[in-house]
Amino acid sequence: MEASALKNLQEATERICELKGSLVTLDALLPALVQMLPPQSRTQLMESFESHAEAARTVMLHADISDLVLNTFERDVTRYRAVLASSSDAATPGRVAGSLDPLLLTAAKITTFQRARLLTGASGFFFRRGERLFVVTNRHVFSDVSSGHFPDRIEIEMHTDAHDLTQFATCSIPLYHDELGQWREATDSGGTVDVAVLELDAGELPEGAVYRAFDETHLEPRGEAVSLGDALTIVGFPLGFHDTIHHLAVARSASIASAYGVRFQQQGCFLTDARTHRGISGAPVLRRRTHVSSQAAPLPWQLLGVHSTRMDMRTRDQSQDESLGLNCVWYADVLMALTAAPTSAPDDGART
Repeated sequence: MEASALKNLQEATERICELKGSLVTLDALLPALVQMLPPQSRTQLMESFESHAEAARTVMLHADISDLVLNTFERDVTRYRAVLASSSDAATPGRVAGSLDPLLLTAAKITTFQRARLLTGASGFFFRRGERLFVVTNRHVFSDVSSGHFPDRIEIEMHTDAHDLTQFATCSIPLYHDELGQWREATDSGGTVDVAVLELDAGELPEGAVYRAFDETHLEPRGEAVSLGDALTIVGFPLGFHDTIHHLAVARSASIASAYGVRFQQQGCFLTDARTHRGISGAPVLRRRTHVSSQAAPLPWQLLGVHSTRMDMRTRDQSQDESLGLNCVWYADVLMALTAAPTSAPDDGART
């Protein structure tokens, strides 16, 4: 009887050792597989893992499972989450630290041209709707009758190496095809909305393009109230200023200066209090979420709007009165109409 028990114990011990060896192998395989994925797929994998882990957690909490199993599950979820996060944020020594905020990879530096002639610089950001990718900016960046601004193409800079942000490529994107503007713009009850999107052909992006994109989930309030005076962040290229070595935007602080959710002077916009400059037109205006599902969740921001222009009083005495320091921001929900499938009929007047 004792010999049988010893044999069973030996077999169980050997099996445990085999499982430990298999687990170590998986720990080596997972980072290798994740590093082979493009950045967007890594982000989607992280989100999918969080979702499936939460579903499994719910099932186990309502099942007759020992605390040891639950504790092991939570330990391994934390461990694999760290593996995914470190793979996404890995950096080469001497280059950019792995703590780089992925928010900076959402911004796009936009330069407008008329043939070979350089016109202006602006800001923009990436937005994904399903499988389609867009660059978002102000309408006046693509066309502005009042200033006689009519570029025929734009250039945007995109990183090409997730580990070395000094590596980048410039994409030249035509604004017209057969004399038709390729961007989408919108009107509403207040008139023209100063937001436009231009769809990007994935096949024309640089090989290994590194970027982050907002999507419709970043427009959701998720039960968090947006209030007067809330702290905001605007990520862009004021006067074209940026980190010219790593080709990264800079962030400016702002706050909500008008009643959020109320159309300021019947326009689809609200006001912010911020120090801004030319070149930051088209930048995303963001509010950091208070509650996120995970500390490793990518882009824990709510996309509130698109910065447009500074607001001021025509009657201001420039010799005595400082600028108001107020800015017009168009509500970001217009992006749902602008990025709708071409066969749909948006009800806010989206057009090209």
